[in-house]
Amino acid sequence: MLRRKWVWAVLALIAIGGIVAFIASRRQDRGVTVSAETIQRRDLEAIVSASGKIEPQKTVNISAQSMGRVTRLAVNEGERVKAGQFLLQIDAVIAEAAVRRDEAAVAGARTALDQSRASLQSARANLDLARQALKRQQELNQSGLTTREALERAQAEVEMRESDLAAREQEIKNRETQMRQQEAGLQSSRHSLSQVRFEAPFDGIVTRRNIEEGENVVVGTMNNAGTVLLTVADMSVIEAEIEVDETDIPFVQLGQPAKVAIDAIPDRTFTGKVTEIGNSPIQQTATAGSTARTATNFKVTVTIDGQIPEVRPGFTCTAEITTATRANALSVPIQALTVRELLYDEKGNIIPEPRPPKPRWQFGPQAATPVSAAITTELEPGQKREETEGVFVIRDGKAAFTRVTLGIAGERYLEALSGLQEGDRVITGPFESVRGMYEGDVVNTGDAGSTSAGGGSGVRVRVGG
Repeated sequence: MLRRKWVWAVLALIAIGGIVAFIASRRQDRGVTVSAETIQRRDLEAIVSASGKIEPQKTVNISAQSMGRVTRLAVNEGERVKAGQFLLQIDAVIAEAAVRRDEAAVAGARTALDQSRASLQSARANLDLARQALKRQQELNQSGLTTREALERAQAEVEMRESDLAAREQEIKNRETQMRQQEAGLQSSRHSLSQVRFEAPFDGIVTRRNIEEGENVVVGTMNNAGTVLLTVADMSVIEAEIEVDETDIPFVQLGQPAKVAIDAIPDRTFTGKVTEIGNSPIQQTATAGSTARTATNFKVTVTIDGQIPEVRPGFTCTAEITTATRANALSVPIQALTVRELLYDEKGNIIPEPRPPKPRWQFGPQAATPVSAAITTELEPGQKREETEGVFVIRDGKAAFTRVTLGIAGERYLEALSGLQEGDRVITGPFESVRGMYEGDVVNTGDAGSTSAGGGSGVRVRVGG
């Protein structure tokens, strides 16, 4: 009796297992439920996005050229100024004294030069007299009316006067050199005097004021920067200086359009264009003890169209540069793209491979997979394996992997250059289903077959092809 009960119990378990296996097989026959989207044509834009700061196109730092105390200060930070408007005055006592000293030195050098010129005229007159006396002595000597000693004395007098004239001419040259030196010193002193009064170089805004009236300013040296008194910026032309990653720099070109969003001015977007692209990477400040590799960025300047009255230098901004556009391009959703390792023959044709066998439910411990059922890793001559980008297209209710050649990448869609046709339905999700899918898998789109993909991918920009 007990043995009969055990037999019925075993039969009941077998029947339950058969029902479960039948239900599971029915579910497998219906396939995996996926979401799909129909391939269409769209207008695509490839966008490079980067962040940075707002800066004026022209900025001037006004620094002190001479030491002294600020005696007058006529502007405040944030005030608009006109070209030539008085800004500040440094104590001019030392500079004025230097000018007066150099003016006196120039006057003294001019007087000495005039005296040397007068001496030159006297030396020339004495030389003429000596030459006339020598001529008379030579005539008398020919008639025998003078002595040899008188003739030689007249010749010596001429030589002495010629030497004196040469000395006076050299003295004139020295006096002229001294005169030019003193005049150069006076010019430098007058320039220094002009540097104690500062005027606005152009129309703009005083963006920084580092000095107060009564403070002393310091002149910069080779190893020590001088005091920056004021900073005047021309805000009529605004630029966004952004840092673009090295992988995106090859696609950025001068003149490309851009949209700039300023954090301090929400709900507004400003247009502009690329006007400058850095050739050298931005130097990153390394922290002590840090061994991590920092990202390599390049500075790109976007000049914003028009004026923005409420903007200030240093505002944080984000710029989106349109690097390429495609009108009416065949587009594929980003989330449909996947990568598979395919087997190619020597001619580049794909060699179909069977799907790895699915594990079957069975009583007891799982049996080892036969070696014949596993995909061998040994390749025949001429064969190779390559990772290939593509999508799964639904054909007759089954998934078919299709290679796709890609062009530009937009925010949610990629340009399909080859491999797809308009009207094809590609599998877009779920992500786990796409990742684990194989050629020939039965799929079921359910109610999501004709819907478009919802959210965009986290990929913003990647230009390919």
